[in-house]
Amino acid sequence: MVVDRSFVSEETWAKIEDLMGRYPDKRSALLQVLHVVQDEKGYLNYDAIKWIATLFRLPPAEVYSVASFYTMYNLKPVGKYLIQVCTNISCSITGADEIVRFIEKKLGIKVGETTPDGKFTLITVECLGSCGKAPAMMINKDYYEELTPEKVERILESLK
Repeated sequence: MVVDRSFVSEETWAKIEDLMGRYPDKRSALLQVLHVVQDEKGYLNYDAIKWIATLFRLPPAEVYSVASFYTMYNLKPVGKYLIQVCTNISCSITGADEIVRFIEKKLGIKVGETTPDGKFTLITVECLGSCGKAPAMMINKDYYEELTPEKVERILESLK
């Protein structure tokens, strides 16, 4: 089956070719290619999953199972800023629930929702690997640790 290169930009296609060229088994690049396509498209919808499956000569269900397993892949649209608050035990005992409630109140949304202007999406995740500096959150690819409501307020204001 022929892959429609026009599904992604030339720049993204070049990244994909580079990634796939690094491995004797092209399938080893799957996680990285999912990232690259998500970075361009914003999320991995069915068309993206199907396109990646064609690229790797895999069933779409197999690509979907990989993308749906990891919280770093978005299967539906998210806001410009994806806020992920860790709710694992270290973060929970140091105030993650308070941080989540603060963000919900500040942005007027609940966990799993996006603000009406499409700017912020709030989700909780099991672990961000910052147990020693809990509570922690990640906004897009930036980590924020030792959170307090005041610190979160400043962070959110800087993004508006």
